[in-house]
Amino acid sequence: MAIPTPHITAKYGDFAPTVLMPGDPLRSEFIAKTFLEDARLVNDVRGVHGYTGTYKGKPVSVMASGMGQPSIGIYSYELFNFYGVEQIIRVGSCGSYHKDLHARDIIIAMGACTNGNFAAQYDLPGTFCPIADFGLVKKAAELCEQAGVHYMVGNILSSDVFYSDKGGDLVWAKMGVLGVEMESAALYCTAARAGKKALCICTVSDSFIYPEENTTAEERQTSFTQMMKIALELA
Repeated sequence: MAIPTPHITAKYGDFAPTVLMPGDPLRSEFIAKTFLEDARLVNDVRGVHGYTGTYKGKPVSVMASGMGQPSIGIYSYELFNFYGVEQIIRVGSCGSYHKDLHARDIIIAMGACTNGNFAAQYDLPGTFCPIADFGLVKKAAELCEQAGVHYMVGNILSSDVFYSDKGGDLVWAKMGVLGVEMESAALYCTAARAGKKALCICTVSDSFIYPEENTTAEERQTSFTQMMKIALELA
């Protein structure tokens, strides 16, 4: 496929080798304007803002993924396969299933369970287990330790359903799954197929255990700065 692609208007070379990928376009803009030097807009198709600048002298890009596995599947595929991106770090929000995780704690998603069917396209003779790049997991955990951030490493659920007719996905907690979001499994599948690296770092925005701690949309957009800084250090 030639570039620009159907979903990204950038030219080849507009994206850095590492792309931070929040779901929310406004969070993408916040990261670029708060942390990057000389940030420039390289994509705005469908309002999905992508920026490239530098962090501590190193080129870094940030672009939103939108919500859900199909959406991040499209953007990560095009970045990996057409724009020369080597690693994507999802910086998202999630709901927590675990009693030791509170609002603004961090989950480093070593693996991603899913109730979706994204991996069926690969026609594998079994169940594919989408996992993060271990080097990125290890470094992210080290950075959390250094920053004194409370975090846990483990499985996360990438759900295709937000409003479940079954009343929610808390049943996954019995298998040690730490929380739920909607994108990581597709990102890990796409990275594996492209031979690239990926990691999902999520800040707990909502808790199934402590609902009184749940954050607002504005707080999710602008206050999850510890996660953002850790991802930028990884980049």
